[in-house]
Amino acid sequence: MKIKRSEMPMTRRLHALRSWLDGKERRLGLVTSLDGSQLITLVLDPRNRSAECWETPVEGDQYPSLTPSMPQCHWFERAIWDLFGLQATGHPRLKNLFLHDQYEPDFQPLRTAKKPAGISAAAHRKYEFLKVQGDGVYEIPVGPIHAGIIEPGHFRLSCLGEIILNLEIQLGFLHRGVEKRLTAVPWPKARFVAEAASSDTAVGNALAHAVAIETLINIECPPRAQHLRSLALEIERLAMHIIDVGGIGVDIGYLGVAASMGRLRGNALRLGDLIAGSRFMRGFILPGGVFRDPDRYLPAALQLTRELRKSVEPVTAILLDNPVACERLADVGRVSTSLARDFGLVGVASRASGINYDARQHFPHGAFPEHAPPPVVETSGDALARTKVRIGELFHSLRTIEKLIESIPSGPIQEKLPEILPGGRVGVGIVEAFRGELIHLVFTNNNGQISRYAIKDPSFNNWTGVSIGVRNNLVADFPICNKSFSLSYSGHDL
Repeated sequence: MKIKRSEMPMTRRLHALRSWLDGKERRLGLVTSLDGSQLITLVLDPRNRSAECWETPVEGDQYPSLTPSMPQCHWFERAIWDLFGLQATGHPRLKNLFLHDQYEPDFQPLRTAKKPAGISAAAHRKYEFLKVQGDGVYEIPVGPIHAGIIEPGHFRLSCLGEIILNLEIQLGFLHRGVEKRLTAVPWPKARFVAEAASSDTAVGNALAHAVAIETLINIECPPRAQHLRSLALEIERLAMHIIDVGGIGVDIGYLGVAASMGRLRGNALRLGDLIAGSRFMRGFILPGGVFRDPDRYLPAALQLTRELRKSVEPVTAILLDNPVACERLADVGRVSTSLARDFGLVGVASRASGINYDARQHFPHGAFPEHAPPPVVETSGDALARTKVRIGELFHSLRTIEKLIESIPSGPIQEKLPEILPGGRVGVGIVEAFRGELIHLVFTNNNGQISRYAIKDPSFNNWTGVSIGVRNNLVADFPICNKSFSLSYSGHDL
């Protein structure tokens, strides 16, 4: 992957970004900062398998907001305000994203640059929900502590009768300082922190971390290790799609599907155990390759994959062939193609809204793009479309697992790495995790130490999609809409 780091003045940044994104296949990866004295914009060109880091100096503590022109930036700019104290002037609703009222107003945990004189954050921690007013309008607060075993997040629904007029989502209850911790641990140990950023995406995060470090060092791991990495990634996707389809069965009261998918997920986790030595495959992927070679277990994994396909087919058919189930999902949580594109939705959520983008097709990670399956795309943008995309991808993953096992090359599984990282470099890992595009961006200082580590989980893009999709739906539709996106609180909060 080509990586280019360039600097530009603030006056040119907005115009350049608009021009860059005019190409339909070009994307905005993330917006962050290194130390609070500049903005870092990662822009992606999937067609050419390239990425560029644009560094824009910021004078003082303010910069003109990108959000009015590019809505996708709205949460990036809120995160930058929280973590670095840089205020996006002209942002339509600038408020904290990670750091709640209990934090001191002048606490900016990732800012290492000297604060400008007179910097002020007097109202920095005051979170104000959008007020929807009118006769008969009332609010339903949900969370952050929920009735089930679920991560904490607060949902504020403004309703008229049984119709949801607006949903505002407050997250940040799980903010753990993952990015800062990744700059403090010795880099060979950083992989253990990176893969724990979101536990249900352990393989995705481990792979993105490994690719970012390898890009920074400018090495490639052996072909056999690349196949094993993709094998683990697809097993994780398979297991999570199975349980998410089962979760849809729970929320629509189709308990036969829910129970069957819960049982079958166990078989998918057995695949992970065969390949990596543990069901959730923690510690399997590392920079330079993989931890172990499961050669003697590959025939058993292939047989189990074929058996799992036969078991999953009738269960998914029962769901999609049931008109009552499909009617319950249709038109719930609809997100149009234009809004999905404007707000930068990724993964299942974007492909269900007609956006044909899958990082496996474009960016090198594991055995992809060479062995990447075709994207599964629907156009209606509702909960039914997201369920169909998941089921389609589930079967694509089964076929990809079979092909990877059958075509795996021989050879070593690790490449030797230097003890010290090269100084003044940048590395990026772009992975299609089961929720969508996952990015790890790593910078080193002149001494070869990691000075900034940024993670963009797919959920960071997609939580806005939940707010958009649930509008004008019934209150009873909210759980279905939320589950059809199936997002991560911890992956967002970091």
